[in-house]
Amino acid sequence: MRLNSGLLSLEEAYVFAEVRQRTQRFSAGRPEVKLISLGIGDVPGPLCPAVTRAMRRAVKEQGRQKSFHGYGPEQGYPFLRQQIAASLTATGAPVQPREVFINDGAKTDLGGLLDLLEPGSRVLLCDPTYPAVWDDCLIRGLEPVRLPADEGNDFLPMPPPGKPDLDAVYLCSPANPTGAVYNRAQLSAWVEYARANELLILFDAAYAPFISDPALPRSIYEIPGAHRCAIEIGSFSKLAGFTGTRCGYAILPCELIVRGYPLQTLWARRQSARTNGVSYVVQCGAAAVYSPAGRRQTAKSIARISENAALLAETLKAAGLSYWGGRHSPYLWVKCPRGLSSWAFFDFLLEYGGVVGTPGVGFGAAGEGYFRFSAFGDPAQLQIGCNRLLRAMDYLR
Repeated sequence: MRLNSGLLSLEEAYVFAEVRQRTQRFSAGRPEVKLISLGIGDVPGPLCPAVTRAMRRAVKEQGRQKSFHGYGPEQGYPFLRQQIAASLTATGAPVQPREVFINDGAKTDLGGLLDLLEPGSRVLLCDPTYPAVWDDCLIRGLEPVRLPADEGNDFLPMPPPGKPDLDAVYLCSPANPTGAVYNRAQLSAWVEYARANELLILFDAAYAPFISDPALPRSIYEIPGAHRCAIEIGSFSKLAGFTGTRCGYAILPCELIVRGYPLQTLWARRQSARTNGVSYVVQCGAAAVYSPAGRRQTAKSIARISENAALLAETLKAAGLSYWGGRHSPYLWVKCPRGLSSWAFFDFLLEYGGVVGTPGVGFGAAGEGYFRFSAFGDPAQLQIGCNRLLRAMDYLR
């Protein structure tokens, strides 16, 4: 047996696993300290009432012979695909139901969609970026290529000059971890670049619900020409608290054709071989997000998280820390003070504040010297965390 060399090449510990291990060691030695987490991007819950009502109805259906659902369509039930397509179309990003493919969360398809690429293909990734995408490239035998996202470009890198030796590019807006958001002109430049050079754009729109400015695009399909070069990935995790329920989607336009092959057809064939789809109960819950009650309730949740982000931003400003993001994103990207490394600042906040964040270096080499805070969490606990953060920073003054 020969092992997957790409899998063997991965870093020994995923950044969030390392954060968990260090936190557990600290708690074992200091059990009297109740830690406040401002790091992992998990939602505080609970699922909104419209979703849980729909899921309870679906469970009852599954308990009756006449309404029981066994294997469903691998691409998702039509009722959910139609709701997603209608919602995107209403916001200026025209999508057809047959272009929507349901998955069990964005993370699954962020990696799975790379199966469309031949091993050895080169994928352009912003640095820093969501680490799972980098890992997925290596696991699938692809070559990740770094594109620096730094203070010089406001963490919004634009297409590199010259004729690229690339096959695809991964973009996330609002970005994880920096919280940076591409405007319409910038996304248009990326679409033009991809079309001119026959590249595929994998566009991660998982955090689009946090964009409050209507002038900023929430979907890449608001940009002319994007249907011919881009796949978009969306998620119910942050929109509706589905981090533990698991449901998302990918959009593969009918117009997206590479070397004569419709990618939609190839993806449908791949999905038929790899999955039996997302459960009927979960998809019923996801469809309820688009009901009038579901829209109102999820909007309140998004507003609460955005208020948390505003409080974090005020705290960082009061602490004298430079930061980015937070306005249209649940993440705030902070420059470590006094030249501290990412992990040194992590240890400092743990020791002097009892606060847990995420070291920027875990998102790529360019993330060294930076730190990510998350606005997800209970508002009362976040307030305590902000107070602790301010007190901890006094030690550096």
